[in-house]
Amino acid sequence: MLELAIVLVLILLNGLFALSELALVAARRPRLRALAEEGRPGARAALALTDDPARFLSTVQIGITLVGILAGAFSGAALGGYLAAILAGLGLPRGLADLLGFGLVVLAVTYLSIVVGELVPKRLALRNAERVACLVAPVMTVVSRVATPAAWLLDASGDLIFRLFGHSAEEPEERVTEEDVRQLVAEAERSGAIEAVERRMIAGVLRLGERSVRAVMTPRGEVHWIDATAGVEAAREVALRSPHSRLPVGDGSADALLGVIRSRDLLAALLRGEQPDLRALAQQAPAVPDTADALDVLATLREAAVPMALVHDEYGNFEGVVTPTDLTEAIVGAFRADLGEEEPKAVRREDGSWLLAGWMPADEMAERFGLRLPEERPYHTVAGFVLGALGRLPQVGDAAVAQGWRFEVVDMDGRRIDKVLVAPAGAVLAPAAPHRAGSGPARA
Repeated sequence: MLELAIVLVLILLNGLFALSELALVAARRPRLRALAEEGRPGARAALALTDDPARFLSTVQIGITLVGILAGAFSGAALGGYLAAILAGLGLPRGLADLLGFGLVVLAVTYLSIVVGELVPKRLALRNAERVACLVAPVMTVVSRVATPAAWLLDASGDLIFRLFGHSAEEPEERVTEEDVRQLVAEAERSGAIEAVERRMIAGVLRLGERSVRAVMTPRGEVHWIDATAGVEAAREVALRSPHSRLPVGDGSADALLGVIRSRDLLAALLRGEQPDLRALAQQAPAVPDTADALDVLATLREAAVPMALVHDEYGNFEGVVTPTDLTEAIVGAFRADLGEEEPKAVRREDGSWLLAGWMPADEMAERFGLRLPEERPYHTVAGFVLGALGRLPQVGDAAVAQGWRFEVVDMDGRRIDKVLVAPAGAVLAPAAPHRAGSGPARA
């Protein structure tokens, strides 16, 4: 029957509108841009439609509404009457036949509309939104142009209602936040698209982009440096004692640095029986402010002749040094050979609590425990976080509660916080075992 064919075509047309709506809404614009640059047919049309989502949604709604009205009219009037005549011919009373005929047709059309016209197309759109969007975009562009007057009227009506309720009718600016990236990477790990180690490295890159050089440098108190005024023998002792291949050299003070000496150049000259001129051996190293971004310093080191930067504060005082290794460790973590006897920065205990090193970066701690740290903060480590929470220099046993977690100082190295026990606030824990003071490096 012609009426039946028309109803089926209308249901399929409804499915096309549902497919197009969900595909274009769910499609990721960065992926569509990449497909457009590759020359994928329909990608640019899909981008154009997503640039004006209000107009596109109005067009889709017009199409779905018209299809629903036409399908109801044909199914009720034509198919319902046809089925009623068949039932009446089977001996049913005319009134009952009309009621059953109309009801069964409406039920059947509703079922097909839901399954064929909604569920199946939408599931298909979700499986590959970008590909489907590229396929349907040219057709929907034509439909959108034809329905422009009606779509404009609906769009303007929607804007008016928004304004009546005190909301802006403008679409929010598209912006991908760092949290969006983190969630996407976490989802990629859960789905098996990337490995756990890849996720940690990506997270490290994001953290590095937020850190200043002060958060990754080796602080002044732990820098091995050579005093040019102390003589060659004293320089030899420093070079032999230090595990580093390059050492800053100063003119009587760490605040009067002359440059950087390679340990092997100094030791090689001594093995040859020479008395090297320490000032002549010093190579110029880039100086950077302690407020510089870590990624900017990475670019500086990439171009520098000496892979070490000298960090100074706003008053010109020497604060520490930073090397490519410091920046790499912020991404991939420290290598075992570099750790030596240093204790790990985070250890989970049997009771579920965590023992953290005071020098552990605060942003890593926040990521581990789901804390929110201020974007502008005067500290970079767990020790600095605890000092800020307490508001004073602590003693062993002092504790602070922040964002549902309890931070207890369990070990001090002089005035420096060496170990912190972290557990949910109110948890009953076993006492932390004593730790050797000075077991790990400090971070400013």
